[in-house]
Amino acid sequence: MTQMIAAFSDISFRYRAVFCDLWGCLHNGKTAYPAAVAALQAFRAQGGTVVLMTNAPRPFGSVAAQLERIGAPRDCYDFIVSSGDAAQHALVTGAVGFKVHFIGAEKDMPFFTDLPPALQAIADKNPKIEFVPLAEAEGIVCTGLRDDLTETPEDYRGELLLAKTRGLKMLCANPDIVVDMGDKRVYCAGALAEAYAERGGEVLYFGKPHPPIYDLARRKLAETVGEIGNDDILCIGDGPWTDVLGGQNEGIDTLFITGGIVADRFGPDSANPNKDLLEAWFEEEGLAPTHAMAHLG
Repeated sequence: MTQMIAAFSDISFRYRAVFCDLWGCLHNGKTAYPAAVAALQAFRAQGGTVVLMTNAPRPFGSVAAQLERIGAPRDCYDFIVSSGDAAQHALVTGAVGFKVHFIGAEKDMPFFTDLPPALQAIADKNPKIEFVPLAEAEGIVCTGLRDDLTETPEDYRGELLLAKTRGLKMLCANPDIVVDMGDKRVYCAGALAEAYAERGGEVLYFGKPHPPIYDLARRKLAETVGEIGNDDILCIGDGPWTDVLGGQNEGIDTLFITGGIVADRFGPDSANPNKDLLEAWFEEEGLAPTHAMAHLG
């Protein structure tokens, strides 16, 4: 049975580290949530380690720069692990080839250029990643839509059908289907990957709920503060099929933020979710978060 809580401090003392989602938990794409910032700062003050775990396709440095721009202070987290970070090894080792058809926006180019030293050394020994038209590609790298403010997955129907006909693998650098940017809902790379898989295409995933991003987070935790077991880690997020499912699959406790991406399923007041609707929906979806609260704070 999921435990409803009023404040993160009600349970935070039970854990040594958190894997905390960004969009819908710490910020809305345009501004940070003060209560969430304060909750993470307080957790760190009591000795906890905050790992910001995001399905953003960009590596951690670009994510940190965005956080600074939207007002999330550096002292509310210890380090960042992104889906982009987890996927870069597959990129430079040619998991979908070295001549790739790129689907994404200019803002996502750091995925290709901002490599940590160990991966840069691998990249230097392998063929250079080359962007080519779909007809010449060995595979696809998808970081998102080219213009997520105006496009939908339907705009890529012909492109995906041709790629499937050619038998190309897709590297998906962001498994999220949608996120809310302020008051506007936009599609992510996961929506295109889902559409490609529905057509029979093969997709490689590295972000939540898939294991690579959790493996990377654990390695960074061990390097930073030493080994921390699953019983001492809490996954926080508003994504039922990314944050909650990922935590469940990894054997880690989860805190589901109900007021995020699926808030409309739990009644008209996102600050006061209807517990009966919540429990019924968990059962329907086969999810069992350890804890739930409206907004992180």
